[in-house]
Amino acid sequence: MRLNYKIIFHFLGLLLVFNGAFMLLAALVGAIYKDGVSMQIALAGLITMIFGAISMIFTRNHKKEINKREGYIVVAFGWIIMSLSGTLPYVISGSIPSFTNAFFETMSGYTTTGASILNDIEILPKGILFWRSLTHWIGGMGIIVLAIAILPLLGIGGMQLFAAEAPGPSADKLHPRITDTAKRLWLIYFGYTAAETILLNVAGMSFFDAMNHALSTLSTGGFSTKNASVAYWNHQPLIQYIIIVFMFLAGTNFVLSYFAFKGKIKKVLHDEEFKLYFKFIVIFTAIATLIIYFRADLSQSTIHHPMVWGKGESAFRHGFFQVLSIVTTTGFVSADYTLWTPFLIVFFFGLMFLGGSAGSTSGGVKVVRHLILIKNGFLEFKRTLHPNAILPVRYNMRAISGDIVFNILGFFILYMLSFIIGALVFSMFQIDFHSSVGLSASSLGNVGPAFGSFGPVNNYAALPPLGKWWASFLMLIGRLELFTVLILFTPFFWRNR
Repeated sequence: MRLNYKIIFHFLGLLLVFNGAFMLLAALVGAIYKDGVSMQIALAGLITMIFGAISMIFTRNHKKEINKREGYIVVAFGWIIMSLSGTLPYVISGSIPSFTNAFFETMSGYTTTGASILNDIEILPKGILFWRSLTHWIGGMGIIVLAIAILPLLGIGGMQLFAAEAPGPSADKLHPRITDTAKRLWLIYFGYTAAETILLNVAGMSFFDAMNHALSTLSTGGFSTKNASVAYWNHQPLIQYIIIVFMFLAGTNFVLSYFAFKGKIKKVLHDEEFKLYFKFIVIFTAIATLIIYFRADLSQSTIHHPMVWGKGESAFRHGFFQVLSIVTTTGFVSADYTLWTPFLIVFFFGLMFLGGSAGSTSGGVKVVRHLILIKNGFLEFKRTLHPNAILPVRYNMRAISGDIVFNILGFFILYMLSFIIGALVFSMFQIDFHSSVGLSASSLGNVGPAFGSFGPVNNYAALPPLGKWWASFLMLIGRLELFTVLILFTPFFWRNR
């Protein structure tokens, strides 16, 4: 079957129009704050929309059917096209004149990684800062719709349990129609963003800072308007607690939020992934808090003096904040956690491989995959003792097919191979071991801050140009669940059958 190129370019054109419209929104914010670059951002938006409209006009007579191969191409190239066009506000305004740096910043935005090459964020025009945060928000919601509505239709079972339980637009979907599912998710996502903006503003942030941090939190992105990230507000604990709450929500399956709003609380509380996610957060926070309290020197690792409400509260807050920030792959920083004892450095490195819930905006491997791998591991012991017994892996009281378990095992192996190869490539650029390993784990897991020379108080500016392109590639494959992108590199994918 030949590829239907017209429908591919039609969808890519639609994405460009969509992206350009958001640029115009950023230009409006720039005009309101009189930042001096609103016209340049508007020009970038118009250029993007024109190219998108031309693509849509020339492909308007496309066949309406879209098969799996075309779906993979639209998803993978859609993120690339969005990132390429998303560089225009930076380049045209002169905020990031280097195309390599602008592409890295934009890819980091759309993939909700939050890694930055900017040495001084606070001197950027307001419109550019807003556009930077907006790329997070667009990418975060795109991932939600992709995860729950699109990828199950492509047959990527194991990507998350909607696909695992029943491939197709049924089972635990909010509504059997994909468009209605997407609308409900957009509404929840927008509602959470608006609520966090208001709460942060009331707690003491300026409205502009509150709006940007809400966009970054709900997308689990991590871009901040301050050089010190959220550590800038260490003297205002309430602000950090508000961000903690919304990081937790952003790392939770958004469909569970819908069920909670509908009053189906039991469905939320009985969800196995949510229970494990919650337990992980509690246990990891307790470990981090105790070690920070007894072993770490917070006065050296924070910018503002953290002990506003006492040492115990400060240890709890910073431990809780950094655990959630890394598990949900948000990447906000409240302190330099690389100064908190070697144990916590290794501990936080391990958390980079956990990830939040499936159906959330988090990156990483995802809790549900770990859960199924653990369950399958225990069942292997039973199968060894009872080789003739049929012992399926169960999730939420349902048996999962062997194909899904193999898919998850394959994903995990591919993820670890990608991490190892990623670190090896970084080491080729004369980057030390700790930094290479941290860069690979952070980029692939869409976390943001890494370790070594690219730790929480540094950025990625020192990374060589080829290193930035490699990091951008890792961000992309990590964000789109590996298979979606890597399948395009297989020769059989492009054969007309």
